[in-house]
Amino acid sequence: MSEPVRLTVGVVGTGRVGAVLGAALRRVGHHVVAASGVSKESVRRAQRLLPDVPLLPPDDVVRAAELVLVTVPDDALRPLVSGLAATDAWRAGQLVAHTSGANGIGVLDAAAARGAIALALHPAMTFAGRPEDLDRLDGAVFGITSESDYRPVAEALVLEIGGEPVWIPELARPVYHAALTHAANHLVTLLADSMQLLAEAGVDAPARMLAPLSGAALDNTLRLGDAALTGPISRGDARTVREHVTVLRRVGPEVLAAYVAMAHRTADRAVAAGRISPDQHAAVVVALQA
Repeated sequence: MSEPVRLTVGVVGTGRVGAVLGAALRRVGHHVVAASGVSKESVRRAQRLLPDVPLLPPDDVVRAAELVLVTVPDDALRPLVSGLAATDAWRAGQLVAHTSGANGIGVLDAAAARGAIALALHPAMTFAGRPEDLDRLDGAVFGITSESDYRPVAEALVLEIGGEPVWIPELARPVYHAALTHAANHLVTLLADSMQLLAEAGVDAPARMLAPLSGAALDNTLRLGDAALTGPISRGDARTVREHVTVLRRVGPEVLAAYVAMAHRTADRAVAAGRISPDQHAAVVVALQA
């Protein structure tokens, strides 16, 4: 059997994701030949995760590599790729992959116009930019997008580093990313708000109180969906909901709008799933206006 193809890799942007993915590709035998990083944190991260890899300007990184990871913030992605195209850095047959969840391959058009093969490889995982992040890639799901002819290439790169590729059509990238943001980022806000309210209630260790409750709720929801719903809305207990609104207006006014919005959505899902009756749903809606 033939040996797997080993690529020269360049990392443009040694942020939390780029440095980790570069290290992951290096671990499976690819050759990271150059990287670029601007901030002090990026430079330190590159030195820690990609030791002995030279830090070069982005156009030199692109020219040195067969596979280029462009791991910069979403808003900088298209301008950077276009700017590199203006320097004739991209070349035909070169692989260029970004890790933005919100974007598909259209954001790489300037590179593709010069013959580069565009890939979107988004890890549905949070990173701290530390060596232990490499272990988190084992089994991590990646949302991948490419031209159909190059789908096997995108899948192979993800599988090599221990990830699980899941195909996301180009036009579905925005809703895909909105879903992940709603689940992960808003969960942080939700739990932080809840810990704040528990502290207001005099609880010394809010996180310890919430850990088993929120962990069980997450596990049950992922397995059971709407059937995991508990609490006053799932019982149609409008009086309790009204009391929540009243007390939050007094002790947590900055949390109230989010509570009301989530309660409305919870009530909508509960009635659609048959957990509460339409009359109970209407009573909850009225209570939320108290």
